[in-house]
Amino acid sequence: MKELNIFFFGFGQVAKEFIKKLLSEEYKLNISITTRQASGQIEFLGQKVSNFEFNNEKIDKNIQKKLNNSDHILISIPPKDKIDLVLKYFSKEFLNQNIKWITYLSATSVYGDHKGEWVDEKSETLPKSKSGIERLAVENGWLKMHEEHKIPLQIFRLSGIYSNKNNVLERIKSGNGSIIRKKNQFFSRVHVEDIANLLFISLNKFKKGEVYNVSDDKPASSEDVMQYGAKILNLPEPKEIKLDQIESEMLKAFYNDSKKVSNKKAKEFFKYNFKFPTYIEGLNYINKKLLN
Repeated sequence: MKELNIFFFGFGQVAKEFIKKLLSEEYKLNISITTRQASGQIEFLGQKVSNFEFNNEKIDKNIQKKLNNSDHILISIPPKDKIDLVLKYFSKEFLNQNIKWITYLSATSVYGDHKGEWVDEKSETLPKSKSGIERLAVENGWLKMHEEHKIPLQIFRLSGIYSNKNNVLERIKSGNGSIIRKKNQFFSRVHVEDIANLLFISLNKFKKGEVYNVSDDKPASSEDVMQYGAKILNLPEPKEIKLDQIESEMLKAFYNDSKKVSNKKAKEFFKYNFKFPTYIEGLNYINKKLLN
């Protein structure tokens, strides 16, 4: 049985799905996480987990010691004001020779708007949204760290994440779905299970300093996805709203970007075929689970 001393900065849906995948592969895990909550022991999927408080107001000093005993590290905490708190407070700990694998989860928002054209890892990064600008700044910080110290780093640029719990079907059923029509508007997305599967493969197939897009095979408009979701639910299409009716500034910024994200590099390097290659397979799978 393989054993991992794994540290998670952030404990969101990707981290949880990755732990689930590791347990299904019968890994023995020594799990540590950070959250905004008070430090202490918690339980997740029958595993004892050491939780360390980590936020702008308080940082548990024991994180430093725990990192020195960790061999795998996943970072999913978003940046704040172009600063990665992990790099800011723990950069020295990442020089630890015991660390075999560091993955920073970024986002495809770093590409900005490419007017509906395809982008890959060599494409120009043109972010205009606050999120994209901050993500790119933090990516550069991690890559500089790798260049100077050769740390075992890879970066996954994630497209819009959906899961069996968080998806357009749930939004449509709850009445919170809406259709926003914009010509030549393309987004990429990825099911959280596919992210976890690629993280798992990368444990044994790893190349330092690489960046990978993690997106499914079929970029599409949000309109297409919403319409397909309503169809398989046998419900009316969600109401249409105009761009200027969107209240969330973050969502408005999201619609300013249009691009098709290529996953070719990740698929070829990791020899991986997506479990959910498009939103069609993903939503059909989720709908069947809802019916059972």
